[in-house]
Amino acid sequence: MDLTHLGRWIAAHATATDDHDTLLAGFCESLVEAGLPVWRVSVMAPALDPTLRGVSLNWHAGEGMSFVANAHGADEESDWLLSPVYALVETGETFGRWRLDAPGLAVDFPVLKALGAQGGVDYVLHIAEFAPGTALRGIAVSFCTRAAAGFTEADLAAIAGVLPFLTLAMAKMGLAHTFREVSATYLGRSTAERILDGQIRRGEGRAVPAAILLTDLRGFTALADRVDPADMVTWLNEHFDALGDPVARHGGEILKFLGDGFLAIFPVPDADTLPCPVCGGALDAAIEGLTANAALNARRRAAGLPELPAECVVHFGTVIYGNVGTERRLDFTIIGRAVNEASRIESQCAALGHELLVSDSFAERCARPLEPVGTIELRGLSRPMRVWTVPGEPSGAAMT
Repeated sequence: MDLTHLGRWIAAHATATDDHDTLLAGFCESLVEAGLPVWRVSVMAPALDPTLRGVSLNWHAGEGMSFVANAHGADEESDWLLSPVYALVETGETFGRWRLDAPGLAVDFPVLKALGAQGGVDYVLHIAEFAPGTALRGIAVSFCTRAAAGFTEADLAAIAGVLPFLTLAMAKMGLAHTFREVSATYLGRSTAERILDGQIRRGEGRAVPAAILLTDLRGFTALADRVDPADMVTWLNEHFDALGDPVARHGGEILKFLGDGFLAIFPVPDADTLPCPVCGGALDAAIEGLTANAALNARRRAAGLPELPAECVVHFGTVIYGNVGTERRLDFTIIGRAVNEASRIESQCAALGHELLVSDSFAERCARPLEPVGTIELRGLSRPMRVWTVPGEPSGAAMT
């Protein structure tokens, strides 16, 4: 059974694209066209992802592709421990085979019981290991047939002959996907795209008109001195969810976490459009974040846990969005006078008794009604700056 053409097709496809769905579908359909009685094929891979422990890409004859994402958690861990893949990994084996229709056979793996109940007869599993150094240790590829005789030795030989092409292609695609997702997780998706597009040199950047959102949690340092560090990390993440999720919903991106706060940017593509829809989204993100944070504090208060009020500043200005740092250790961030001004305005929240302050340059671009707070002196500015807030305060009460 000559599948040489399939190996060449896999190599060409994997070189040209990272579309793993089309790759696996084409691979499986070619096996069927060659006369192999393949009913189901599954590719299982670990994930280097903060929300997922692994993924499965499944093909069923006559049904096509499906994708299963396996989240972190006790239930998924239990499923993993009861899987044939885990059984092989634990013993160091790279191949396993199970007949699903043998009379009286007790199949110990839930997935095999399910496949047998659907008419599966013969199940083979290959483990392909990748080079060490990352959590992407390899992939598992399983084949199942409904043919009464199961897979023949010729079938298994044909699969084994072409499988290295598939695993190599899946390794390339998996690494490319992981590269993009890990970069987006730690840098933000827009910033990651810029870096992966080649903006990697120190000093490389461009001037960008942008709305800036700066947040800070009040009382974090004092609280951190008297509580368990593990609890502090859990609480901090909950506050970042409350304050940060609206940023993404409204088209912004968190550039960096600053201990107990973060800096976010909302690039403005057309600075001449007034009122500015991007600035409106940035202000909505600040208001929704503060409201969510107040609700989180209310739940904490009811549970007898400490609270962490938040402060937000929204500002507008032109910043340099690009690389800064040492020759081999760079940060892709925003730099400029507007960033410094936002930080200095935020330092005035407590003194002025407001959890949200809006700069004068931002207020000029905003359609939402604002009320003046006062005029403040900022170091480095030749003139005082007016600041504003939203009537009624986002969380329903002014800071105390």
